[in-house]
This record gives sequence, structure tokens and C-alpha cells, in this order.
Amino acid sequence: MENQHKQITGYRDLSQDEIAKMNRIKALAVEVGALVVDLTADTTLDQRWVSIGRTELQQGFMALTRAVAQPSTF
Repeated sequence: MENQHKQITGYRDLSQDEIAKMNRIKALAVEVGALVVDLTADTTLDQRWVSIGRTELQQGFMALTRAVAQPSTF
């Protein structure tokens, strides 16, 4: 179904510039995610900190996407 976001409360149409920014954020998140996977596989590293880093990075990328999307809901 096209334009499904229109049926979700709090979502809006994004401009082409906003879409480009969102896609840039998502692409960088994939790249950083691959790094985190590599770090997770390295048993010589303190995995507690790798886990904390993963969580903080996920929160950061979510914050960036919300900054662009500007949802109207909590």
C-alpha cells in the first residue's frame, strides 16, 4: 500500500531534502552497525562497553531520524 505513513498517527510527508537526509542517516547507521557486529565478535574487547556503545549509537541514530521526521507524537 502506498503512503502507509499517512495512516499512522503523528507521521507527515517529508520533503525531498528531508528524505535525502533520512536516507543518509540510515546508510551511516548500517555502516556503524557493521562495525558494532565486528566489535562484538572480538572476544578480546570489553563486551559490556561494546553493548553500551551499541545502545547509545542506536539511540543517537533514532534521535537524528526524529530530528528530521519531526513526529507530532511522543
